[in-house]
Amino acid sequence: MSSMPKPLTETDDELFYPESDGQPMGETDWHILALMLLRQALDDAFADQADVYVGSDLFFYYVEGDPSANTAPDGMVVKGVGKHLRRTFKTWVEKAIPSVMIEICSQKTWKEDLGAKRLLYERLRVAEYFVFDPEARYLKPPLRGFRLRGGKYRPLAAAADGSLTSKELGLRLVAEGHMLRLIDARTGKPILTRQESAQQQKQRADLAEQQKEQEKQRADALAAELARLRIEPGKRRGKKP
Repeated sequence: MSSMPKPLTETDDELFYPESDGQPMGETDWHILALMLLRQALDDAFADQADVYVGSDLFFYYVEGDPSANTAPDGMVVKGVGKHLRRTFKTWVEKAIPSVMIEICSQKTWKEDLGAKRLLYERLRVAEYFVFDPEARYLKPPLRGFRLRGGKYRPLAAAADGSLTSKELGLRLVAEGHMLRLIDARTGKPILTRQESAQQQKQRADLAEQQKEQEKQRADALAAELARLRIEPGKRRGKKP
């Protein structure tokens, strides 16, 4: 008598669809810093939208039953799904495809980013795809973008400042040194880095403290003047003719 097949557990699923390839990332400081700043900027840009998920360097599985069909994009934005933390992203579980993929290229990845990955994301019908070179060594210009039209990726034309507009994100992307700056396409306001935000808050706090001190000095000067005016008439009355 044959035994029933063992139900697939969460642990089994994690073994079948690994969360890591066991290899160190092994990228340059430029690549890691650009990735970190991009993730933070995307998180901040969509902080108020509960149905927009931002992922980075997470295993992305796109064929059920085939764990070899995977990639790990440096950045991806998926609409219509929750923000909860994930170990992996499986398209058949989420029932969603990322709207935007972003790769931060390096010496060992830039050819694949513009070649095999571009073709893969095109085939998966990812609406927009961006590739950024934080060292500005491998891509000229350092930012490239593509939008799906008629099932094929078409290059995006850059603005005068080199920026590319993402309709899917409602953002402009511009290479700013080693960082990919995000700018609100509607307001024109940049998405500040965490360090910039902290500096801005400190400047505001310092300004408020200066204004408080100036108000105190004015109040002290006014009080002194009022006191002087109260004393002066008494002095005049005490004088002999």
